[in-house]
Amino acid sequence: MEVLLSFGALMLQAGNTAVRTRGWIDVIAPKLGFEAVAVNASLDSITVSVRRGNGWLTAIREIGPPGVNVLRVAQLEQMAKAAAQHTPAEIATALAKIEAGSHQYSSIQIAAAVGLASAGFAFINGAGLPEMLAAAMGGGCGQGLKSWLNHRRVNHYAVAALSAIAASGVFFLVAAAGSQFGFRFAQYPAGFIASILFLVPGFPLLAGLFDLLQYQTVAALSRLAYGLMILLAVAFGLSIVVGLGGVDVTRQPPLELAYAPKLLFRCVASFIAAGAFAILFNSPPRTALAAGLLALVANSLRLLLIDFGVMPAPAAFLAALSIGLAALLAERHLDVPPVAIAVAPIVIMIPGILAFETIVFFNQGQMLDALRAFASCGFIVGALAIGLASARVLSPK
Repeated sequence: MEVLLSFGALMLQAGNTAVRTRGWIDVIAPKLGFEAVAVNASLDSITVSVRRGNGWLTAIREIGPPGVNVLRVAQLEQMAKAAAQHTPAEIATALAKIEAGSHQYSSIQIAAAVGLASAGFAFINGAGLPEMLAAAMGGGCGQGLKSWLNHRRVNHYAVAALSAIAASGVFFLVAAAGSQFGFRFAQYPAGFIASILFLVPGFPLLAGLFDLLQYQTVAALSRLAYGLMILLAVAFGLSIVVGLGGVDVTRQPPLELAYAPKLLFRCVASFIAAGAFAILFNSPPRTALAAGLLALVANSLRLLLIDFGVMPAPAAFLAALSIGLAALLAERHLDVPPVAIAVAPIVIMIPGILAFETIVFFNQGQMLDALRAFASCGFIVGALAIGLASARVLSPK
C-alpha cells in the first residue's frame, strides 16, 4: 500500500493526469499481489483501496503543492513497466530515489530559457526587436523571482501574482528607459503580455481536460479550479502594473517584413519558445527538442492558415489537432507521455493579447470592448481544447 500511495502521489504531484496515474497503479497492483484496486484522486490527495483474498484495505495520502516535472513522470512510468522484476521494498527504494532527484536545469538556465520563450512569443505576436528584448528581460526576471519564492514554499497564488508584477514591471521599466534613448516600442501590448506567458498554468489546465474526457471528474475539476485561480492571480498582478504605469493597450500594426523572412522567423521563434517552455517543465533534452519541432510545424500551420483568410479559431483547432495526434504517436513510438510533448506547443498559441485586453478593458470600464476581446479569446482557447480532445477521441485506446 505504501508503494502504491507513494507512486500515485508522486505521479500527481509531477503534473501527470489522474487517468494515467490510475492506469499505472492498475498495472503495478497485480504485480504486488493485490487482486483488485480502486483509486480516487484529486489535486491535493489520493485514496487507494486494494483487495487481497477476502480483505480490503483503504489508505489516503495528501499530495502537497502541485508542480510540473516531465522527467519525473517519465521515470515513474519506466519504473512501473519494470515493477514485476522487483520486490515492493526495491520499488519503494526506487521511488525514494526518484523523489529525491534534483531538477535537470539550474535556476539561471530556466530563467534564461523563459526569457528566450518570452522573446519568441513576442515576435509571433508581431513585436519588433525592442519589445522582444524587453519581454526577454521581464520574463527572465519574473521566472527568477518565481523560483526564489517557490524554494521558500510561498503560497502558489501569491507567487503567481508577485511574479506577474515583477515580469510586467521589468518590461515596463525597460521600455520606459529604452524610449528615453530613442527606441520605438510600436507593439507594446505584444511584448508586455509575452513577458508573463510563463505563468500560464498550461499543464494543470490540459491535464484537467484529459481527465474530464476519461470521467475523472473530481481530479479534473480540482485541477481546473487551481488553474483558474492561478490565472486570476496573474491577472491581479498584471492589473496592478497596468494601473500604476498607465499602460496603453492600443494595438499597433504588426512588424512589417517580407513574407519569406517572416515565415522563417516564425518557425525559429516557435521552435525556441516551445523548446524553452519544455525546459521550464523539466523535460529531458530529447523531449524539449521534440516539443520545439512540433511547435515549429503546428504553429507555423496555424499562422499560415490565418494569413490565407482562415478564422483564428478554426486555425487553432487544426493546429491543436495536429499536436494531439503527434503527441499520441510520440507516446506509442518514443515512449513519451502525451502531456509532456503537447503542453509547450499549445501554450505559445494561447491568445495572450486578447486576454490582456479583456483584463485592461474591464478595469477601464470599456465593457463592450472587454466582452469582444473575451469572446474572441474564448473561441480560440476553446478551439485549442477541442482540437486536443478530438485527437484523444481518435486514439485507438
